[in-house]
Amino acid sequence: MKPFSLAALVLALWGIFTFLTQPLPQRSASYRLKLGLVTPLELQALLADKLDHALPPFSRVLTQKEEKKLLQAISGTLGLATAVELDGHRLNHQLGRIGLEQHLPRFPGDTIAGHLFPEVGLTANRGAWGYFDDPVAERYYVAVQTFYLPNWNQDLRALRDWYRHRKVLVVNPATGQAVVAVIGDAGPAVFTGKQFGGSPEVMHALGFYPGPKQGRVVLLFVDDPQDQIPLGPVAYPFSSKSPVKT
Repeated sequence: MKPFSLAALVLALWGIFTFLTQPLPQRSASYRLKLGLVTPLELQALLADKLDHALPPFSRVLTQKEEKKLLQAISGTLGLATAVELDGHRLNHQLGRIGLEQHLPRFPGDTIAGHLFPEVGLTANRGAWGYFDDPVAERYYVAVQTFYLPNWNQDLRALRDWYRHRKVLVVNPATGQAVVAVIGDAGPAVFTGKQFGGSPEVMHALGFYPGPKQGRVVLLFVDDPQDQIPLGPVAYPFSSKSPVKT
């Protein structure tokens, strides 16, 4: 092996020095992600790129290998613990289409006044899990097809309690836009061709409202036993000094 010349050594050391002293904004977004120093748009782009490599090109039931890649993409980008199966429970879909839903009554006598996006309207009846303890939960709610679970009728009471306002992460894989929401209603019916429903605020956070009012999403349980993850759009990786629920 030929020994390094002094000039080559100096050049190599200069390259290392230049890299280490490079202004942080000029570093790649993937490098700054490790420090939690990315903008919301950069975070979305990084997540969309990872999901593009993790997911199949069309919606279907995921393989175990795809599920593992999906969870790694989420945790590696958002710093968020998510799960396909949690406490022995899993939905029939993690990848599918979501459609716009109306607002749900937050309490007896609720009206459309005080809701964002009032043009979408308010349902006449409560959601499948009743009224909301927290108005923010209604703002960021989703509907999932619990009534198609194979043991739904046999274990109705236990499953209703477990799924009531269960926290989930919903992601638009095409753009990387993500929102933490709760399960607030059951549906949609299979004949609609959709697997999930989303409140106007959820659909807005995902980039589907106003606009197409439906789209392809990933939906996963959030593993948050201490209830520290706030509801709403995900703007920064949770592994950074981003706000947490107090």
